[in-house]
Amino acid sequence: MRRSIGIGGSVTIAATTTAATTSIGIGLGLTAGVVGLHLPAIMLLAFLPVLCIAGAYGRLNRVEPDAGSSYSWIGRTLNPWLGFLSGWVNTLGTIVFMAYTTTVTGSALVQLADQAGVRSVAGLRLDPDSTLQCTLIGLVVLIGAALVAVRGLDLAARLQKYLLVFEYAVLLVFCFWGLFAGDQPFSLQWFNPFDIPSAEALAQGMVLAVFCYWGFESVFSVGEEVREPREASRAGFIALAMMLALFLLAGTAFQRVLPLEELADNGAQGLTYFGEKLADQPLAALPLIALTFSAIASLQASVIPTARGMYAMGRDGTLGPVWMRLHPKHGTPAVATLLITAIAVVLALLSVGIPVVGDLISAAVNAIGIVVALSYALTAIAAAVRFRHLLRTAPLEGLRAVVAPLVGAAVLLAVGGYLVRTFYVSADHFEATPDNGWFNLLVPGLMIGSGLVAAAWSRWYRRSPYFFPESAGAGGADAGAHHPVGDVVEVTVPAAPGSPAAPGSPAAPTVPAAPADPAA
Repeated sequence: MRRSIGIGGSVTIAATTTAATTSIGIGLGLTAGVVGLHLPAIMLLAFLPVLCIAGAYGRLNRVEPDAGSSYSWIGRTLNPWLGFLSGWVNTLGTIVFMAYTTTVTGSALVQLADQAGVRSVAGLRLDPDSTLQCTLIGLVVLIGAALVAVRGLDLAARLQKYLLVFEYAVLLVFCFWGLFAGDQPFSLQWFNPFDIPSAEALAQGMVLAVFCYWGFESVFSVGEEVREPREASRAGFIALAMMLALFLLAGTAFQRVLPLEELADNGAQGLTYFGEKLADQPLAALPLIALTFSAIASLQASVIPTARGMYAMGRDGTLGPVWMRLHPKHGTPAVATLLITAIAVVLALLSVGIPVVGDLISAAVNAIGIVVALSYALTAIAAAVRFRHLLRTAPLEGLRAVVAPLVGAAVLLAVGGYLVRTFYVSADHFEATPDNGWFNLLVPGLMIGSGLVAAAWSRWYRRSPYFFPESAGAGGADAGAHHPVGDVVEVTVPAAPGSPAAPGSPAAPTVPAAPADPAA
């Protein structure tokens, strides 16, 4: 794949995939319903383990930029089964995200039509809470976003940059306006995590908040297309810092303007309601337009890293060679992009079984949050194992490269495990509703279970070299663990059986890794 983007495009992709406007527009209301008036506290608290995880991603990317990112790093450093599982659940989690964001996009467009005076089409009343209507409208946007992504990262990044500038400008103006115009009394207790009502609320709030930060790592999936691997690392940290600032600002502003009941009850229309409380039309429509742009951009940004992850899995032979097919002109994984979009379309159509948009979002966010916590934790553990020699050779660096990721992993595993237990004991029967604990566990359970089945198929039927690192030259469990900081290592990327670089063809490609930066 071509190295076509720099630091600006990398930041844009990371920030757009994180989708701060969408997270603020629909996520703050959900989170407030769990933690109460402690949005700033939970956003700040969740940022700390995520920052530790980001350090792990950045360091691994500098020594081994790879389209598979965590899938490749975990597989080579810890265990191929865990690596495959990480790549699989990340892919399925993103597809679930694309499916429900399709509905969110349609809902935002219906709300815009309502504000423009268009309340029915062909005698059918438009309803922003109708999953069926919103999904069908959003599918048009999803397909269009995928076609732009096929054209290449440079075009996608340019389009997203303009959308991002508008979104952030609107968010900043309305949030600062809300800080000064709101009539709810400000309290420092909003920033006190010890005042959150219960351990259960803290755990679920942490998972929801981590979900809001989810997406910064997308820039590491395009590491092979970034001109300089260190730029991907910088972009990830810049995007995270921007997210923290926006979430703290928006959380405080929302609580200054909206009482808890209004904040929690408006759910998917939270940002729209916030704008209407502050301004009259047409200014009140600006936050809704920003939410629409954010949803559109995040659909496109989501398919980009996912397609690259599937490309890496096809290159390793864990999936079929169809996932490796590049566009002859643009050099992008076009087939993977279109296949992932098609799967998201099918899942979006299946989701109409949950008729209310807010219920669909709640169910999807809980499911994705659990698997994201697992994937982040595994990546952090892989980094700690890979760079453990720094504890002996450079203790201060070891604190950042080994101890900090392990702390972040422990926090996320503890929070995720507690939430799983809470969901399990909260119900005594299964019911397909977002407030049923067993239903909330069904989707992540299916993700993990299907990942194990797919890994077994790849291991024993496809005989993928990914599962035989000793014969594929990819290194074993200690791969890279004993390279001093600053060494340059070459990582051989095993080719898929039957691909142009498979045995019997020209040699499989080698990816020269950039030297680690001791000061990073």
